[in-house]
Amino acid sequence: MSPRTGTGSSTAARVIAVVADIMAFIIILWILMYLLDANRGNDLVQWVQDSAHWLAGWSYDLFTFDEAWARVVTGYGLAAVVYLFVGHAVAGRLRRH
Repeated sequence: MSPRTGTGSSTAARVIAVVADIMAFIIILWILMYLLDANRGNDLVQWVQDSAHWLAGWSYDLFTFDEAWARVVTGYGLAAVVYLFVGHAVAGRLRRH
């Protein structure tokens, strides 16, 4: 009988990757809604905006472009890329151990 090694770390890695993907998805969804001028009075749009604002609070106002759309794309986009990169990097490290 061979012991199953890495099962717990594999599951944790999968969970971390999925959480990072969901966080990035919410942020990217907000960027798309913003660019497509979604109705901010809609409850779903408001929830996505609030969630993305909370998730990207550290980066959404990082750049000072004159155009609002450029600030949204770069500030929120940076957060999405960082969450994907860090989340999947951590997941990859867990899978190897």
